[in-house]
Amino acid sequence: MTTIILTQYSGSILGPIAKVLGWIMNWIYLFLSNVFGIENIGLTIIGLTVIIYMCMLPLTVKQQKFSKLQQKMQPEIKAIQDKYKGRRDQETQLAMNEETQALYAKYGISPTGTCLPLLLQMPVFFALYRVIYNVPAYVSGVKEAFDGVVDGIVNTPGFQGIMEKFLESFKLTQQIGADFNSTDLSAVRNFIVDSVYKMPTTGWDGLRDSFPGLTEVINSTEVQLNHMNTFLGLNISDSPLSIITSSFQSHSYLLVVAALLIPLVSYASQMMNIKLMPQADTDPDNPMARQMKTMNYTMPLISTFICFTVPVGLGIYWIFSSLTRSVQQYFVNKHIQNLDLDEVIAKNVEKRKKKLEKMGISENQIRNAASLRTKGNVQLSSSMSKAERDAKVEQAYTYRKTANPNSLTAKANLVKEFNERNNK
Repeated sequence: MTTIILTQYSGSILGPIAKVLGWIMNWIYLFLSNVFGIENIGLTIIGLTVIIYMCMLPLTVKQQKFSKLQQKMQPEIKAIQDKYKGRRDQETQLAMNEETQALYAKYGISPTGTCLPLLLQMPVFFALYRVIYNVPAYVSGVKEAFDGVVDGIVNTPGFQGIMEKFLESFKLTQQIGADFNSTDLSAVRNFIVDSVYKMPTTGWDGLRDSFPGLTEVINSTEVQLNHMNTFLGLNISDSPLSIITSSFQSHSYLLVVAALLIPLVSYASQMMNIKLMPQADTDPDNPMARQMKTMNYTMPLISTFICFTVPVGLGIYWIFSSLTRSVQQYFVNKHIQNLDLDEVIAKNVEKRKKKLEKMGISENQIRNAASLRTKGNVQLSSSMSKAERDAKVEQAYTYRKTANPNSLTAKANLVKEFNERNNK
């Protein structure tokens, strides 16, 4: 099997993710080619999207359980907020945060429960951008389509200067960073593949003008790559904006419409997905709820504008990821509706209890530590100055940190640290 190593993205974080995604894409491409005779990168991206979100399904279910439990605990959160309403001093904020953390621990969920799926999706999205930006480096079948052109170019006398002028004419010099005079022939061949794959559609005419003796092999390669890279009439490596611009110039108005549909359908599919997702808090007086509602409407708009400037292949991924999530969400909603939340909470509490027992902390110690007023719990008077209040709070912090390892205060500290780790 022919593979390329030198032109793959080498970033320390996204590089390995891109390599895994590229391996999966290559497997899907070969499967479609060998079983169904289909050689199309657009369909390969759709297959990859479905596989990615099937793998993320357990996280999606966990996220929806979190949202459902947060709805149930919302009255208790509001009670804590009302209890400390209008008080902004350091000790009050500390007490409110600790009570809120204890409430989340009681239900066995994390305040950041909705963040994990998003945190996982973002590096996947950026790594996929690197893969689509240079598909031949990851999908062997696409790379092999360049073999005839590459062989013809490297066997043309003075091809190094010709390729350098070719890159300059299409402003690809900085993008490719190629050294056609390198003694490493494998690297030179990879540079040529990069150059041809990243050039605009009009680049084929420029390549024929640069290498007139290779017209026939260039024509056949162009036809083969167009077949691989075209989805609904659009080249997946071009951005919708560039397609719209070039199509207006050539009066290809159907392509303009098709290019416009990519970001517009992306927006519509994301909005459909948001409508299906349960909202953890719909209280209009809650600033977090208002912020989340604003994000739900602004993020799809932002992604729509981004979709105009990234390759069509990423737009396809965005659309089908939203559609896949919507289908998943429909069935997940059915599953969540039938859950016994009291049973889920009981399991979460039992799981937390076992973790605490492994740390050597019993339930009685937790209750005693919670109810006991140790000398580290200071009394703050309204007649104190700000400096005196801050000094008392600092004294309490110092006492807690230096408490006897066998004291209940130390046990309370362990419980607090456990909750903080468990809620990250």
